[in-house]
Amino acid sequence: QVQLVESGGGLVQAGGSLRLSCAASGRTFSSYAMGWFRQAPGKEREFVARRGLSDYYADSVKGRFTISRDNAKNTVYLQMNSLKPEDTAVYYCAADTKFSSANARPSEYEYWGQGTQVTVSS
Repeated sequence: QVQLVESGGGLVQAGGSLRLSCAASGRTFSSYAMGWFRQAPGKEREFVARRGLSDYYADSVKGRFTISRDNAKNTVYLQMNSLKPEDTAVYYCAADTKFSSANARPSEYEYWGQGTQVTVSS
């Protein structure tokens, strides 16, 4: 079992930056691929980034967002720069036991955090 807790969301102006954190419980954190997803009101949950064997990003965030992890701290991060109003959403971190795959579908992730709100004003 893995429990995930996100933090770092908030209100920021367009062009600004935020760093999200996701702290994980459990002693096998390094064996999980970690992903970030987001969900805007009235929309489906969408893939943002993943770090497993390799890093993957949604086209909409490539070059602006960076995923990283610190296995010693059981934490994964999402650095978000050049934020746009369309980045407004609840952001979720998720863990996937299939470390070497390139899963971008929410259904492939076994564990989820509760989410943190990111609001970008224009």
